[in-house]
Amino acid sequence: MELQNYPLYVFLFLSLYFEVFLLITYFEKRVDLKEENLRSKRAIRKYPTVTIMVPCWNEEKTLSKTIHSLLNLNYPKDKLKIMIIDDGSTDNTWSVAQKFAGKKQVELYHKENGGKYTALNFGLSKVTSDLVGCLDADSYVDKDALKNIVIYFEDKETMAVTPSVKVWKPKTIIQLIQKVEYGWGIFVRKLLSYIGAMYVTPGPFSIFRREVFENLGGYRHAHQTEDMELAVRMQSNHYKIVNSHNAVVYTVAPSTFWKLYKQRLRWTNGFIHNVVDYKHLFFKKEYGNLGVFILPMATLSILSAIYVLSVTVISIVTKIINEIIKIRTVGLDFHFDGFSFDWFYINTQVMAIGSLVALLGTIIIILLSRKMAEGKVRFGLDLVYFFALYALIAPIWMAKALYNSLFAVKTTWR
Repeated sequence: MELQNYPLYVFLFLSLYFEVFLLITYFEKRVDLKEENLRSKRAIRKYPTVTIMVPCWNEEKTLSKTIHSLLNLNYPKDKLKIMIIDDGSTDNTWSVAQKFAGKKQVELYHKENGGKYTALNFGLSKVTSDLVGCLDADSYVDKDALKNIVIYFEDKETMAVTPSVKVWKPKTIIQLIQKVEYGWGIFVRKLLSYIGAMYVTPGPFSIFRREVFENLGGYRHAHQTEDMELAVRMQSNHYKIVNSHNAVVYTVAPSTFWKLYKQRLRWTNGFIHNVVDYKHLFFKKEYGNLGVFILPMATLSILSAIYVLSVTVISIVTKIINEIIKIRTVGLDFHFDGFSFDWFYINTQVMAIGSLVALLGTIIIILLSRKMAEGKVRFGLDLVYFFALYALIAPIWMAKALYNSLFAVKTTWR
């Protein structure tokens, strides 16, 4: 093996290792999944009180639908409170919120703009319920989502429960790519739940025991990714976080590449900075699978994606240059002898076979994730778009986020 190929072999090995790890965990936990599906259908013995905070800034187009989805939850009305917290919007968000002023379950608050985490902490200061959660103002909940989450709190050790997040009515190619990606996330998040390695409590409808905030403090700015920081803070204090794959929440995904780029740049930048802040978790047995395996693997995945794309682009550019030089030297040659198949020309190098196996593993995991998310395996154009484009576009925001982190370039929300 040439020295410059060593990183490729390392990243390929790690990719295969992680895929095998996911598949083994999935097949080991199939019985548990079936039991959870059955448990979600039984009656809840005692309904705890719940407060859902909806922080919003310039969400006039989606806020009304978000609140209506909460009001339509299949949950006792006297046990559910909804807080709309307008974080100094400059559009008609507050006017839209006023339409719910007569609803007994709804409380309205308006504050000066300070960022999402300040709106959430404002809401926490007024919470008295057993459980508390957040729903982004561009997300909508399935009517049974809260019931399917609350049932997990019958385990006294469970301190937070995350939902399954799906893309709301994807239309553009970019949204269809995200549909596959979010399905992958549902699958992986469930498996991470089983091994105690959840490192994000998503903004759309993660639910917590109130004492989490009483004991650990409120939300932090956390490099604009407060949902990750809180989850890692909980893990560092050995608080149990689980996932309810039957609790479905829909989010409005970015419809263009530029919008997606801005969102993922913020997410990746936040991940990198939070990893640095919590680097003391790395390779420490007391932090379980999260510290020993998952956080290091997630960090390496960013480096591997950037490296593999860079090598691929350089290789393609080099071949193009060589072809141009060849044409300029000997001219064009359109001679074609016909085609005949010969096994001799099949690439049997380790890298080629390993890459093919890794691709097959990715396909299997995506199909399993689709079965978990939708109850069936279905092929569509979204899979074609995902495999054709995702590996090309994701390293772009990863590389930019890494650059911003290394050179202290500020990443803004908008």
